[in-house]
Amino acid sequence: MTTAYISAGSNLGDRKENLALAVKHLAEENSVIRISSYFETEPVGYLDQPWFLNIAIGLETSLSPLELLHQCQGIEASGGRVRSFPNAPRALDLDILFFDALVMNKPELVIPHPRMQERKFVLGPLAEIAPDFVHPGLKKTIRSLFEDCPDTSVIRLIK
Repeated sequence: MTTAYISAGSNLGDRKENLALAVKHLAEENSVIRISSYFETEPVGYLDQPWFLNIAIGLETSLSPLELLHQCQGIEASGGRVRSFPNAPRALDLDILFFDALVMNKPELVIPHPRMQERKFVLGPLAEIAPDFVHPGLKKTIRSLFEDCPDTSVIRLIK
């Protein structure tokens, strides 16, 4: 079994329900071991859209990285994801952040996620469930990446 971390976000429809369905579907083929609190986050890139709700999910999986990617893409599609343009509003977005300490660079999948260290909306939830996990390429903990993140967008913990 491999420990993987997923970033999940939604800014269309019932955001909490969209994220809950993503967790439910991920649990069909994996063991979900941790789920962060909800974080409401300001859009990054394309700003003229609703704010996101984001979580981080830790899971144990026997799937390969590409099998997990295909599962995530299937969950996004079943949740109504349409890829219209980069950073467009979406009902569901699932990104593989880590797959144990694997470093992988293929056209269809890069692990660790290549821009995660620049995004508070990814690092905030992940720091809650895996603060001491060390990024295999940057050799820094998630907590330190979050503390040093240059992103100035707003991120709020939802209680």
